[in-house]
Amino acid sequence: MSDLVIVESPAKAKTIKKYLGGNYEVVASMGHVRDLPKSKMGIDFENNFEPQYVDMKGKEDVIKELKKYAKKSEHVYLATDPDREGEAISWHISNMLGLDINDNNRVEFNEITKSGVKAGMSNPHKIDLDLVNAQQARRILDRIVGYKLSPFLWKKVKRGLSAGRVQSVAVRLIVDREKEVKEFVPQEYWSIDAKFTAPSSRKVFAAKLSAIDGKKAELSNKEETDEVLKRLENAVYTVTDVKKRVTRKQPAPPFITSTLQQEASKRMGFQAKRTMKAAQELYEGVEIEGMGAVGLITYMRTDSLRISDEARDAAAKCIEEIYGKEYLPPSPRVFKSKKNAQDAHEAIRPSLPELTPDRVKASLTTDQFKIYKLIWERFIASQMANALLDTVSVTIEAEGCTFKASGYSVKFDGFTKLYEEKKDSEEENNKMLPPINKEDILKLKEILGNQHFTQPPSRFTEASLIKTMEENGIGRPSTYAPTISTIISRMYVERDGKQLRPTALGEVTTDLMKDHFKHIVDAKFTAKMESDLDGVERGETNWVDTLDVFYKDFD
Repeated sequence: MSDLVIVESPAKAKTIKKYLGGNYEVVASMGHVRDLPKSKMGIDFENNFEPQYVDMKGKEDVIKELKKYAKKSEHVYLATDPDREGEAISWHISNMLGLDINDNNRVEFNEITKSGVKAGMSNPHKIDLDLVNAQQARRILDRIVGYKLSPFLWKKVKRGLSAGRVQSVAVRLIVDREKEVKEFVPQEYWSIDAKFTAPSSRKVFAAKLSAIDGKKAELSNKEETDEVLKRLENAVYTVTDVKKRVTRKQPAPPFITSTLQQEASKRMGFQAKRTMKAAQELYEGVEIEGMGAVGLITYMRTDSLRISDEARDAAAKCIEEIYGKEYLPPSPRVFKSKKNAQDAHEAIRPSLPELTPDRVKASLTTDQFKIYKLIWERFIASQMANALLDTVSVTIEAEGCTFKASGYSVKFDGFTKLYEEKKDSEEENNKMLPPINKEDILKLKEILGNQHFTQPPSRFTEASLIKTMEENGIGRPSTYAPTISTIISRMYVERDGKQLRPTALGEVTTDLMKDHFKHIVDAKFTAKMESDLDGVERGETNWVDTLDVFYKDFD
């Protein structure tokens, strides 16, 4: 008799089977096997929200196979994904197979490597019922909102619409932003920009008017600007201050789910769904030439910045070999996770840092390679030394007007040799200034008044929506990508290039929800619900009480 290990996907099963050998059967459940029925509510409101689970349609053959393998196995290990959803799948499978809920038969793999699988198999534990209850509470909550509100929308707007707890808030964010854009009234303002040369150099550098008679320069029209320009005719421009300092620039932390999705969107234009598909494949295992199936990254649904000591040591070894000892920081870097992070897993990192992107490129698809390279570079850079910049800021005075100029040069490139985070809007390069000394008289090459208008807030992109959802505690790492896919497929939102715009349907539905169910589309209320579910997961809150508080008001 062999032991049975049940995972979620065939790719994962194949990789794990390689590490466990012939005494184990490794079988995939293909995700969930049981759920609430589709045709009815499936919740007993009179009996503590008791859910009525049924075998999922289309899963008959999978269930039959799982039962067959379990019958002839000595031990059954449940090795579904290490999160709420994975815990719930293990719990459903355990009930379906008639396993003892108190058995130590739950194993978790944060990374699907030889050491990761070995560590998981040597630490079996009971199914965590707090995690299961947090998932059940979320599922029931979403079912109540969906099945109670959808008929209301059918009556008021059109048949076939659906409401969702997290999706409705995401649509509202996009609708509210669109209103801001449409209602925005541009304000005119002017700037005065000058170009100079210093006595010791012919190099031209730019400076901007920052103050007039000691007060911040605020020019709102051409007349005011012309007045200042007239005042500056034949002025003498004197350098009154030169500040030089060395600035330290720190690397960004390794990726969590939201930052990976944001960066892949900014750099490569990947939609969140595409990013997560490639990351899932890298986690579950890819056939690497000369190595067989290897899980290349750690679990990709996480909001923790924690890194294992072994991974940190492996990164340091890698940095020293590739870049030299001077690229290592004085002491190993530790990043602090956000206050509400669940911290069940490490940050997203390469499971074997020594496998550089070039070493595995030939074995990966284009998407897999791009995502692996991004994760590898971000992780390695996060463990590298700071970049050092020589910065200079110059103050120039003329006729009571103050101009400012600044620039920098790279003293030591540090982590930037490998990777720099992409900014939302690329700022103009802050070039190095020519040699300038205090009391230098500068030669004016050009001075212009420039008209500007204030810009409306930007419409959301996938990256900025995910960032806003994360900052406001709406949803969790596993829900960002599916939420965006759902609101687009249900035609509440449409893509316009990289931007997300609400459709007329999205606007009408959101306005209706704001009028009648303001809690459901309220970001703070939704974040509080997420926080309550986290309390259930930590065993601090009873899941039935959490549902009861929500349902009384909602009903």
